[in-house]
Amino acid sequence: MKLYHAKNILNIALMGHAGAGKTSIAEAMLRLSGAAERLGKVSDGTTVCDYDTEEIRRKASISAAVAPMEWKGCKINLLDTPGLFDFAGAAAEAVRAADSVVIAVSGRNGVAVGTEKAVEAAETRGLAKVFFVNGLCDESARFYHVFEDLKAKFGPAVCPVVVPYFEDGKADIYINLLEYKAYDYSDGAPVEVDMPDMGDHRLQGLRTAICEAVAETSDELFEKYFSGQEFTPEEIIVGISKGVKAGTVLPVFCGDALLMHGMEQFLDGITWLLPRAADKAGEIGTDMNGDPVELAINEDAATAALCFKTIVDPFVGKVSFLKCISGKVNQDSSLLDMRTGASEHIGKVMLMRGKKQEEMPAIPAGDIGAVLKLSGVSTGDTLCAPSRKLALDGIDYPTPVLRMAIVPKKRGEEDKIAQAVQRMIEEDPTLQFENNAETHEMVISGLGEQHLDVVLAKLQNHSGVEAELRVPRIPYRETIRKAVKVQGRYKKQTGGHGQFGDVWIEFSPCDSNELVFDEKVVGGSVPKSYFPAVEKGLRECTAKGPFAGYPVVGLHATLYDGSYHPVDSSEMSFKTAAALAYRAGMPQAEPILLEPIGTLRATVPDSSMGDIMGAVTKRRGHVLGMESAKAGFQIVTAEAPEAEMTDFSVFLRQVTQGRGSFSFRFARYEPCPPQIAQNVPKQA
Repeated sequence: MKLYHAKNILNIALMGHAGAGKTSIAEAMLRLSGAAERLGKVSDGTTVCDYDTEEIRRKASISAAVAPMEWKGCKINLLDTPGLFDFAGAAAEAVRAADSVVIAVSGRNGVAVGTEKAVEAAETRGLAKVFFVNGLCDESARFYHVFEDLKAKFGPAVCPVVVPYFEDGKADIYINLLEYKAYDYSDGAPVEVDMPDMGDHRLQGLRTAICEAVAETSDELFEKYFSGQEFTPEEIIVGISKGVKAGTVLPVFCGDALLMHGMEQFLDGITWLLPRAADKAGEIGTDMNGDPVELAINEDAATAALCFKTIVDPFVGKVSFLKCISGKVNQDSSLLDMRTGASEHIGKVMLMRGKKQEEMPAIPAGDIGAVLKLSGVSTGDTLCAPSRKLALDGIDYPTPVLRMAIVPKKRGEEDKIAQAVQRMIEEDPTLQFENNAETHEMVISGLGEQHLDVVLAKLQNHSGVEAELRVPRIPYRETIRKAVKVQGRYKKQTGGHGQFGDVWIEFSPCDSNELVFDEKVVGGSVPKSYFPAVEKGLRECTAKGPFAGYPVVGLHATLYDGSYHPVDSSEMSFKTAAALAYRAGMPQAEPILLEPIGTLRATVPDSSMGDIMGAVTKRRGHVLGMESAKAGFQIVTAEAPEAEMTDFSVFLRQVTQGRGSFSFRFARYEPCPPQIAQNVPKQA
C-alpha cells in the first residue's frame, strides 16, 4: 500500500455492544475495498480481525485489531475493538489512536450499555461519532424502533442518513436521504431504483430529524429552523458535514454486514463525513520542563509517535503499534523512548492487517503502523526525535477490580506462571500480577471473569501450564485486649557451658502497626547487652499470632526483670527466653482477630442505588455518604470488610448491566466479629 498524506487518512475505532456485529462490519468493509480476498465470518473463525486462537474459539473479539484499507483515494485505518466489558482495555487503546468512532448498533436489540459506553468514550476524547445499525436482514430487526431509541437517548443531534425500506418484512432497499436516491440489494450488487413510497408521515419524520440535527450546528441555523424557514439542500449537506466533524451531529447509517447490504453507502458516507487525520490538528505534548507543546500534523517536523498497542508474537516477537503524530517514523532510524530515556532503533516498519504483515518505508504523520522488536518499548510510551524531547498523553486504562489467586495444578510450575503472565501484561496492561509474600499466593487482577479465564487458556495453550483460580486469602492481623505479665525462663545443661536466660515481660495493647519494645530493668538483673536479643526474639515471634497464625500488631512489650548467669547466658539463650515468654503470655492476653476494612466508591445508576446499598449492608458494611456524578448516576461511598468484597465486581456488573464502576482501597484494620473469626483458624 502506498503512503498517504494525513489529509487522506481516516483513523476510525469500531465500537459498540457485544454481538452488534463489529467484526462483521469490518470484514464487509475490507472485502468491499479489496483489502480482503473473501468475506470471512466470525462463526467460521475466518475473519481478518479475530485471528487469535482464543478469539476463534470464543467467536468474540478479545483484543483490538488494526485493519487498513483504501477507499476512493483515502486510507482508512480501522481499529476493531471488543464489545465485552472484560476487554475494555483494548477499546481504550483504539480510542486513543482514533480520530473518530463508528458505533455498531444491533438492529434487533437496539441501544445497549455498550452503545452508551462507546458514545461516552468518544465524547471524553472529543471524537466524531457515527452510528451503523446492523443486521437489518434479520426478521426480528426493527430499524425505526432502534432509531427512535437513539434519538431518545442521545438527543436531536442523531441524524438519519441511510434508512431501509421494508417490503414483505425484508430490507433489500436502502434510501440515502441526503442524495434522495434508493438502492436495491436483492440481487447482491446495489442497483439504483425509483424512490419507494415510504408514506408521508414517516418521510416527514425523517426530514424533521435531519433538520433538527442541522439546526444544532450553529446559532444562525437554529434561529432559521425555529422561525419556520426551510433549509436549502446545500445548508443541510454543509451543516451535516461540519456538524459531524465537530461532534454535534451523529449520523445514522444502516445495512447488513453479512449480506453486504448498504456497505458502499456507508463507506462513501464515512469517507465524506468523518474528519481526516489532518483535521485533528495534532496534539498537546509536554516538554522536559512540564510545559505544554503543541504538535501539528506535519511530516517535515521532528518525529513524535505514541505506542498505543503491543502484541508478543511467538514467531515474530514483540510488535509495537505506533500512531505518528508529527514527522515520520522511518526505517533504520533511532528514536528516544521518553519513559526509559533509552534510544530505540527502528528496524522494519510494517503495515499490519490482522496478523498479515506488509512492509512500508515509513509511518507518516497522522498514520498508523507497526515496528518489530522494540524490546524496551511498552504500551503508552512516547517515541520522539532526540532534538525535540516531549511526552504525549498515555492511555487511560480501566482499573482491574477482580482479584484471584492463581495456582498451578502441578507443583513447581509457579515460575512458569509468573513469567507467562508477565508476557501477557506486556500485551494487556489491564492485567496486574503480584507474588504476595504475606499470604504466599500469586494474585492476578483483571476486569472480570472472562478476562481471567482467557489468561488460564493462554497459559495452557502457549506455555503448557494448567492452573486454576481461587479466592485469595485475606491478610488478617491479630492483637491483644488486656495486659499480662509473664516469665520466660530457658535453662539447658549440655555438659560444659550450658544455656541460661530468664526474662519477665509485660505484654499490653497499644496503637501501633508493629511491636513496640521497651525496657525498665533496674539493678542490672538483665545486662543491657542482651536487650537487643530479647527484642529480636519477640519480633520474630510476632510474625505468627496465637489466634490463627497471622502477624501481630498493636503489641507493647516491656522487659522489666529477669536474671542471668555469668557463664551460661548468651544472646541466643535470652532470645529463646523471650520467645517462651511470648508463647506463654499471648494466649492469656485475650488475643483477637483483626480484619482489613476498605473504602468503597461505587458509581452506579440511580435505578441501582437500592440494590447497591442493600449489598453493602449484607456484606457487613455501612454507607458513609452519596453524591451526584454524571447525569443519572450517583457515587456511593461506604466501608466494608475486604473478606466480603471478593465477588463485588461480579455483583455490580450484573445489577447495573455493566454501567457501574467502583474502586476499593484498604483503609484500616478493625476487630473481626466473633462469629466470623471462629472460622478463620480452620481456613488458615
